[in-house]
Amino acid sequence: MDETTNALGAYLRARRELVTPEQAGIPDVGVRRVPGLRREEVAMLAGISADYYLRLERGRNRNPSMQVLESIARVLHLNDEHVTHLLALACEAPRRRRSRPRRQVPPPGALRLMDSLVQPAFIEDRYFDILASNSLARALSPGLAAGRNQLRDLFLDPAEQALHPEWETVTECFIANLRQAVGNDVDDPRFIELTGELSLASPRFRRLWGRHEVRGQRGTPIRMNHPQLGELSLNRERLGIDGTDGLMLVVYHPDAGTSDADKLALLASADLPTSNANQGLRRTSTG
Repeated sequence: MDETTNALGAYLRARRELVTPEQAGIPDVGVRRVPGLRREEVAMLAGISADYYLRLERGRNRNPSMQVLESIARVLHLNDEHVTHLLALACEAPRRRRSRPRRQVPPPGALRLMDSLVQPAFIEDRYFDILASNSLARALSPGLAAGRNQLRDLFLDPAEQALHPEWETVTECFIANLRQAVGNDVDDPRFIELTGELSLASPRFRRLWGRHEVRGQRGTPIRMNHPQLGELSLNRERLGIDGTDGLMLVVYHPDAGTSDADKLALLASADLPTSNANQGLRRTSTG
């Protein structure tokens, strides 16, 4: 199923396959060739005809009513963020394929603020491209340098993967965040390029992408295993930048008075053994 031409159908099928008959409260009878619920079971539980639901999944009916969408959302056990995503896909209007957009340039004020911070900070777009970063962010990970893409590094760079002891959880969050950020704008050239590259290169990305999980980003703790500093637990905050198309200022900060704060202060002072620092650069500069 081509997601760029039938995003609603691709989403419905992916979410249908994640709901078991037991979760739906119906008997599990017969041989199932695919996981999850059958189309006719979703239709029955939602109170619509099987033919109508089939047309929705195949992209032959792009104007379902709110009542129908809410019924389907209930059957598929969608939370609020997934319902919002479903409604956005259902309201999708035909669009001409656009040319590749120019990379955004962060406003000068946002750059000055980023550079003034004593914590690691960087500016990212909705594709997790790094547009700018301060020196402490780059010391924390060369993957946070301008021109890098966090998703690509997380899935394809072993050194970046080693930096995240909770790599599996982190990758799940990033993919769900990308789904939420892009919404129904699935013909965006940068989106197509990035997801196409990762789908070909990473089986894990391909598997997680096919689940169509949707989740907005929130301030959250993040654990890191730095090659010189050891384990770090930092808070990750994302602040929207006014006057831009979805640019975010991301700041990593420790809790005051903790060993994590001491370690980050050590990194900021660059008072690390030369041999260890050089080893760390070699470990994290691949990709």
